[in-house]
Amino acid sequence: MKSAQLKDLKVKITETEKPVLNGRGAIIKVLGCGLCGSDIVKIKHASKENESSIKLGHEVVGEIVEIDTETPYKKGDIVVMGHHYPCFNCDFCRIGAFSMCETFKKSNIEPCGFSEFIKVDENHLKYTVYKVPNNLTYEEAAFLEPLACVVRAIRRAGYNLKNDNTASNALVLGLGSIGFITAQALKAFKVKAYGYDINKERTKLASKFNIEYKKDIYDTVFMTSGSSKAIPTALEHIRNGGKIVVFSSIENEDGYKNNDIYYRELSIIASYSPSPEDYKISYELLCSGKVNVKNISTIYTLDNLAGAVEDNICGKIFKAYIKI
Repeated sequence: MKSAQLKDLKVKITETEKPVLNGRGAIIKVLGCGLCGSDIVKIKHASKENESSIKLGHEVVGEIVEIDTETPYKKGDIVVMGHHYPCFNCDFCRIGAFSMCETFKKSNIEPCGFSEFIKVDENHLKYTVYKVPNNLTYEEAAFLEPLACVVRAIRRAGYNLKNDNTASNALVLGLGSIGFITAQALKAFKVKAYGYDINKERTKLASKFNIEYKKDIYDTVFMTSGSSKAIPTALEHIRNGGKIVVFSSIENEDGYKNNDIYYRELSIIASYSPSPEDYKISYELLCSGKVNVKNISTIYTLDNLAGAVEDNICGKIFKAYIKI
């Protein structure tokens, strides 16, 4: 079968063995997979020493073609999934830091999302797999995992769907695909949400979804841009005693202004990857249409994955979906 790999630090489509179901779990024929910003980071920072261990693609939609476990799923089901799950028993899980769990870090789909077939185990089926509803296209359903990451960040900032958040306001810095759905999800949490980006095309798209910029002081600022320039912008817009959510790695790790944080009693919160509960909420937001991702993905074939990566790096597209 075809599968993506890094070879000589370049994205290549190679022939590899189809995964075999030798335990409880499922074999899934991949129908498509979203290209995540983390895939781009892996490619940019790969080395000859680690390229063989890098897995590309995890925002998978596919059809179950073989299954061997007692689950609500069956052969022929079209599903969307996440790629990591925690043990629920370690000290990290005990305090809710699921993405720090060793089981979480080691669990994954095999061989990678940009493959014609993948294997998932019984815990994937139990905690991270959902049926694709009729009202979502495959490229829309592929937003389950990135939206779950967004839900995690919002919940770590202290917002809860069951609470009245209407008095609170938040600013999203960076309106790429993650910032775009962060602003929408905040509105679903009934937070007054605004967005800012120096890219005029992104702000133009965001405005079509009622995401605007307002010069103001905010309770919470979400940094999703991956640029160190977002740090002073965040400090400029955050109220005293407010929360800054670090929701992206950055190329140059310029330091924060320590005294600014200290005297203003600012809270710095990092959010990285979702828990099974975040997947549940993400699924509900997508299925209900409260987060709208229609027609924002550019579709590529697996053979043109390298082209999708290049277009993403050059800023030619908003979001890439690889049809397989």
